[in-house]
Amino acid sequence: MLIRLADDPGTDKALTLNQAQAGRDFRIRVLDGPSCDRLRDLGFCEEMQVRKVSGGRNLICSLCGTRVAISRELADQVFVSPLA
Repeated sequence: MLIRLADDPGTDKALTLNQAQAGRDFRIRVLDGPSCDRLRDLGFCEEMQVRKVSGGRNLICSLCGTRVAISRELADQVFVSPLA
């Protein structure tokens, strides 16, 4: 699923964290879904940089120097765009 980011002219679409390639850095653009509060409690928030370390049944992400494992269901609620 791709979403359009109207407030960011440099980036016209974002990927979910599930769709993002492992080993790359991304900027979180939007948290959208029923578990946004849970994601924020884990440290995910808009405009934060995140690295997807690995995919699989659970995704391992690195943010603020900490590795966090999240389910694919949670990762579908995190929309990111790649960093140049």
